[in-house]
Amino acid sequence: MNSKVDLQPGRILIAQPYLHSPPFTRSVILLADYSPEEGAVGFILNKPLQLSVERLISDFPRFNGLAWYGGPVQTNTIHYIHTYGDLLEDSTPIGYGLYWGGNFEKLKIFVDRKLITSNKIRFYVGYSGWAPGQLEDELERGSWFVGHGDRNYVFKVPFYKCWKKAMENQGDIYTVLSEIPMSWQAKYN
Repeated sequence: MNSKVDLQPGRILIAQPYLHSPPFTRSVILLADYSPEEGAVGFILNKPLQLSVERLISDFPRFNGLAWYGGPVQTNTIHYIHTYGDLLEDSTPIGYGLYWGGNFEKLKIFVDRKLITSNKIRFYVGYSGWAPGQLEDELERGSWFVGHGDRNYVFKVPFYKCWKKAMENQGDIYTVLSEIPMSWQAKYN
């Protein structure tokens, strides 16, 4: 399940139960880009921030949605994952009906006209990134499980259930692993 063949946009990385490396403890990360030569980019799906999008982007129209923590790399940037690939030009397809980015000026117009709503787009502060070979090394050490993505992880599964649900959806031994309680140290680090 953790072979290099499994790494491609649209897959998810599920932190193994004993990974105690904030901010990745019990994280589920959607891979948005991957190549062995360039590395990988992904976004943590289960770490909400208590910040509105318009508070982060001064000229953004009124929007009913919170920003999410995408990862520790370039936390001065905003990214977005959405289902509006046909509407929002320059979007990069990820898979499972999900897209990354797109024309930001048109995005603001569509949000202002209520053509884009918060139940089909999510904004991330920063991202999770790996240099070439780094993610493969982490997989070999057993830090992550690789699974199939699903847009429900982004838009429907509550953040506090995302890791457990992603583990259970892998089946077999992963269902058992999903029941391992978080250690005291991981809860308070």
